[in-house]
Amino acid sequence: MRKTALSLMLVFGLFGVGSAEMMHKEKTLYQRLGGYDAISAVVKDLAVRLVTDRQLGVYFKGLSNDSKNKLIAHLTNFVCSATGGPCIYTGRDMKTAHEGLGISDSDWNRFVELTKETLNKFKVPPKEQQEFLQAVAPLKGVIVEKK
Repeated sequence: MRKTALSLMLVFGLFGVGSAEMMHKEKTLYQRLGGYDAISAVVKDLAVRLVTDRQLGVYFKGLSNDSKNKLIAHLTNFVCSATGGPCIYTGRDMKTAHEGLGISDSDWNRFVELTKETLNKFKVPPKEQQEFLQAVAPLKGVIVEKK
């Protein structure tokens, strides 16, 4: 019995099973960003920047305050879900949501700039900023219509 216990300890030790490294799983980006409330605050700040931006504000003209609030709720759930959080995004897919708006590379680049400004305002660490921007980057192909 004692010999079996020693053998198991040796095997587990050799393969790292049960070790602190194996037991410690890195937190999701959602968790590292601070969870739902932090993501909600970031999205609200970014939404204000987008709506009031000289270049990008044109895409939000004509939206009522209720429509803007609904957009913020959808974006919050989208970001929550995309970063590994528990939210379920129920909005339209990104291609459908942006099709026909004529969004350009310049518009996309401005969106990225404003996103970085918001992430910096909330002191999001560089690693998390990079991960977030990498998660959003593939959307460029379905959002941008004008090169």
